[in-house]
Amino acid sequence: MRLEGKRIVITGSTRGLGRAFAMACAAEGAKLVINGTNETVLGEVEELIRANGGTVAAVKGSVAEEAICQSLVDTCVERYGGIDTIVHNAGIVRDRTLMKMAAEEFDDVVAVHLRGAFLCTKYAALAMKETGGHIILITSGSGLAGGFGQGNYAAAKEGMMGLLRSAVLELTKFNIRCNAMWPVADTDMTQVVFDRAKGLAEQKGETAPSPQELGFGKPEEVAQGIVYLASDAANHLNGQCLSFNGHRTALWKHPSEDYVRFSDGPMSADDLDAHFKDKAPLPFGRPKLVQR
Repeated sequence: MRLEGKRIVITGSTRGLGRAFAMACAAEGAKLVINGTNETVLGEVEELIRANGGTVAAVKGSVAEEAICQSLVDTCVERYGGIDTIVHNAGIVRDRTLMKMAAEEFDDVVAVHLRGAFLCTKYAALAMKETGGHIILITSGSGLAGGFGQGNYAAAKEGMMGLLRSAVLELTKFNIRCNAMWPVADTDMTQVVFDRAKGLAEQKGETAPSPQELGFGKPEEVAQGIVYLASDAANHLNGQCLSFNGHRTALWKHPSEDYVRFSDGPMSADDLDAHFKDKAPLPFGRPKLVQR
C-alpha cells in the first residue's frame, strides 16, 4: 500500500494508460478523482475501482476547459480534505504532417495537452500552496525528440517540459514538486507506431515486430512508474523526467551546450563562421527503449 491515504487527481483516466494509472493507484490505497469526457466509460471505471475496494470520485469533462480543471482540484479538496498529487495524463492526437495539418488540428491538441497542463498545474498549486504537493505531467518521446506527423503533439508535449521547468522555479519554495513521466505503453494512441512498423516490415518481406520488441510495455506494467512517482519514495525528485516502459527506465538530462566560445568583444558573422565551420552537427535522433 505505497499510496495509502494519498489524495490523487488523474486526468484522462478512463482508458489506456490513464485507466491503468487509476487502477494501480487505487490498488495501492490512494483516494482518487478520475476524469474523462465519456460519461458511460467514466462511470464504468468509477464502479470498477469501488468494486475493488477503492475510494473514488469522478469529474466529467475536457481539461481544455478551465472550469473542469478547477472542478477536479476542488472535488479532491472537498471530498478528501486536500490534494497531494495531480497527474495530467489527458490527451488526444490529430496526426498529420505539417504541410497538411489544419490550424484546428494543431489548436485542439495543444488545448488538451498544454493548456490542460497549465490549468491543472495552476489550480493544483493554489490548493497545495499551504501544504505542499506533487504535480506530475505526462510527456512523450515526441515531445523530447520530435515525431513524424505529430508536430502538434510534439509541440504540446515539449511545451509541457518548459512549463515543468518554470513550475520548479516558482513552486519549489511552497514545497510543491513538479516532475514528468514519459510512459512507453501499448495503447490505442500508440497504435500508429505499430501500424507504421508493420507497413515497413511488409515492404521488406519481414515479420512485423511486436509492441514489446519495439520497446512498448503493457499499460498495467507501465503504471508502476506513476505508483513510484506518487509515493514517498520519490520525494527527492523535482524537475525530473522519468522514462519507463515496464522493463527499462531512465532520467532525462536537460539539454546542455556544446562548442562554447566566449569573446571579450562582440563577435561578427566571420567570427561565428571561423568557430563553427569545422564543428560537426550535434547528433539528433530518437531513442530506442529496447536498448539495454
